[in-house]
Amino acid sequence: MPIRNSVLELVADTPIVKAQRLDAGVCELYFKLESQNPGGSIKDRIGLSMIEAAGRRGDIPPGATLVEGTAGNTGIGLALVAQQKGYKLVLVVPDKMSREKIFNLKAMGAEVVLTRSDVAKGHPEYYQDLAERIASETPGAYFINQFGNPDNPAAHEFGTGPEILRQMAEVGGLDAIVFGCGSSGTMTGLSRCFAEHAPGIEMVLADPVGSILAEYINEGTLSEKSGSWLVEGIGEDFLPSISDFSRVKQAYAISDQESFLAARELLRAEGIFGGSSTGTQMVAALKYFRAQSTTEEVL
Repeated sequence: MPIRNSVLELVADTPIVKAQRLDAGVCELYFKLESQNPGGSIKDRIGLSMIEAAGRRGDIPPGATLVEGTAGNTGIGLALVAQQKGYKLVLVVPDKMSREKIFNLKAMGAEVVLTRSDVAKGHPEYYQDLAERIASETPGAYFINQFGNPDNPAAHEFGTGPEILRQMAEVGGLDAIVFGCGSSGTMTGLSRCFAEHAPGIEMVLADPVGSILAEYINEGTLSEKSGSWLVEGIGEDFLPSISDFSRVKQAYAISDQESFLAARELLRAEGIFGGSSTGTQMVAALKYFRAQSTTEEVL
């Protein structure tokens, strides 16, 4: 591989690995290893996309302060990009975020503001509302707003989606993709890409028990109040403004216990280290497999 000038040049082009030991029934299961991004997750893609697009528009001058609320890996992706590009970064995170991630964020130069994880959108201490308020009260700050930023799904519509289609073409294509939703950027971007280039791909949502999204997909109703869950980074208590669920026809609600046990099993069986949300998606994929009667290839 060529020598790179920055770790940001290592974002994307992540490998896909076929599962060999997990019982996929009549299906073939593939894992896209977004952990191979320099920040360790798919969120490096949107961190780069949202900051670079804002820079091109002139929304953030050199040395500006960026502010965002994040419940998962988006903070790591933003910290990675902000560090390399010389921006100050303030992140508001719920207190359920793992200590390791918080330590990493601080080590990368981000200012971390902890807030409550037991309150919903609209409460002044809800992480997104607090982040927006901090941005409005900080002179010259730019609120990234991943939940309403079109540069979030664009990273997947024009980057991740075509990348997946190109890679999976080597094994004859893709029948279904299982994903989780936080900001909904991955889902919305992939949905738009597949609608244009591979409309036959089925989109399956993996959702933590307590989130409102599985009910919304399966029953068409929205709960007024969400529950709580320990899985990080996916699940929601509202519909983000950038979300487009129109092509998602099926969802599975997965418990915390199932998710954490599945992440362990993935490491034991396949040697793939994944977090709690990876476990959620793996359980949903296996449940989807049991409903199939013909061979399918699922990512």
